[in-house]
Amino acid sequence: MQNQTSILLFSPLGYALLGAAIAFFVAALGSSKGVGIAGQAAAGVVAEDPGKFALTMILQALPSTQSIYGLVIAIIMLGKITPELTIDQGTAMLMAGLPVGFVGYLSGVYQGKVAAAGINLIAKRPEAFGNAMIFAINVELFAIFSFAASIFMLGKI
Repeated sequence: MQNQTSILLFSPLGYALLGAAIAFFVAALGSSKGVGIAGQAAAGVVAEDPGKFALTMILQALPSTQSIYGLVIAIIMLGKITPELTIDQGTAMLMAGLPVGFVGYLSGVYQGKVAAAGINLIAKRPEAFGNAMIFAINVELFAIFSFAASIFMLGKI
């Protein structure tokens, strides 16, 4: 008798679930790391000047969007799972989860670093908040591109 775990792993359902897990889990890891990096910088700034809380909180929250993109892709994938799912469809769903998962991870981490630098910028020059946002949003573009790639890939399944 075959092990139930191996049956699931090498099945259309297993591949589809793995794709959904990668899309959300990996992107969420990047978001949590990025938010943590920016949060450390924000805490230091707010300790010195509590009036800068709102500006620093906005910058700290930016890296959380990657997990939202991963969650949306995972939900779309779960909605595509049917009893008739083929191995090709399951494998394609696995592949569709990779862009948003892995690019989401990296962009979340790097966006957190850029947001932390922006937080340090507004510690000295609060009027530069717009500049700090633009720097951090530039990193966001890559998460958006990967989200779009995953959407387009899922559209072909």
